[in-house]
Amino acid sequence: MALAPFIMEVDMADFNRLVDRLEVDISEAIRPAAQAAAQVFYDEVKRNVGQLKTVTGNLNKSIYQVYNKALSVDGKIAAYDISWNKTKAPHGWLVERGHLQRYRYYQNAQGQVRPMVRPGMDGRKKPSKRASQATKDAYYVTLPSPIQIPGKAFIRKAKDKENAAIAAAKQTLLAVLAGGNPVYGTQE
Repeated sequence: MALAPFIMEVDMADFNRLVDRLEVDISEAIRPAAQAAAQVFYDEVKRNVGQLKTVTGNLNKSIYQVYNKALSVDGKIAAYDISWNKTKAPHGWLVERGHLQRYRYYQNAQGQVRPMVRPGMDGRKKPSKRASQATKDAYYVTLPSPIQIPGKAFIRKAKDKENAAIAAAKQTLLAVLAGGNPVYGTQE
């Protein structure tokens, strides 16, 4: 004896409207969620720089985050750059990665750190950045042997906050999907 087929009719219109609404909400939530994650990294970079010994504070003042339009796709991908302004703090790379110190330095009356010039070289044009090492060594006072200055990874070290950044992005995504306002910054 065969059983009669079981047939059930379901009105899926409400479900389909919900899915359509979620697609719109998710695309609108991507940028706020990415910004929340970027804010966690930005805050950590600022905290890392704040722990460094400073002379002028230019590195701390030069830290920025900016929405990267070139890498972003509206409603799908939102990219943010967190770095330092190389014009305001050209020494940022030396701090982040470390460097070899070859010359003696002094701090002038304006608080700027400058390499010492050899006696007899005062008034002469300083060597260009692309000058040979021998030309620079003849102009500046060299150390008896170069000193390796280790880097203090203020940008790379911020990657340790990746889990917190993901959590902030999720929290913001859920808040936007629930109809609330995005929550920016770290939640302590």
